[in-house]
Amino acid sequence: MIREAAAGTGAHPGPHSGAAGDTAVIHVEGLAKRFGTVTALSGIDLRIGRGEFVAIMGPSGSGKTTLLNILSCLDTPSEGRYRLDGVDVATLTGREQAVARRERIGLVFQQFHMIPYLNALENIMLAQHYHSVSDRGDAMAALERVGMAHRWNHRPAQLSGGEQQRVCIARALINEPALILADEPTGNLDQTNEARVMDILRELHGEGRTIVLITHNPQLGAMTDRVIRLRHGRLAEDDQ
Repeated sequence: MIREAAAGTGAHPGPHSGAAGDTAVIHVEGLAKRFGTVTALSGIDLRIGRGEFVAIMGPSGSGKTTLLNILSCLDTPSEGRYRLDGVDVATLTGREQAVARRERIGLVFQQFHMIPYLNALENIMLAQHYHSVSDRGDAMAALERVGMAHRWNHRPAQLSGGEQQRVCIARALINEPALILADEPTGNLDQTNEARVMDILRELHGEGRTIVLITHNPQLGAMTDRVIRLRHGRLAEDDQ
């Protein structure tokens, strides 16, 4: 299904590979996040190396999505440090954080967030537009990588949930990010489509990409290389 493979040692090639010898794509120290009097995260210390496939698990309200929002530069911590590919995110302007998110990170959500009046190809080309210039050939190639090229002209309402999620993965890949953050990407899918999406994520990991998967499903967590568990906003367990 996904035919492109990274050469050499398995590290994903390209301009976003970080400093030489630095194997941490994600490095957080003393991370905390508060919303008024509510503490969502507290004292999180975490390193995720280049090319790892990691599951972040925990019950509802444990802080999983809050942590993912910070890792994806969609939110900022109340205290602590987050380094993305060796760069302290706090030193970046809002515009620079948006550029880092756009160029270094591929985001996949439980909700598909597709534009309903655009077809699958156009939804991907829209993501290209915000990065640089839309390229129909590249967008079609991204659909082909996830087995959806034959459905390029269908709008979201004409696609199943599993098909929409595969389009969303193609959209996340269009700018060739080295890091993919997926928040419950199979939460709305049946077992068959859940398996298809996990197959795609495993293939992307095989290319050398770093995958961070938020999930409540222990069976999906068992498919990853490492499981990090949160409880009440704190790191409860890390099976590295």
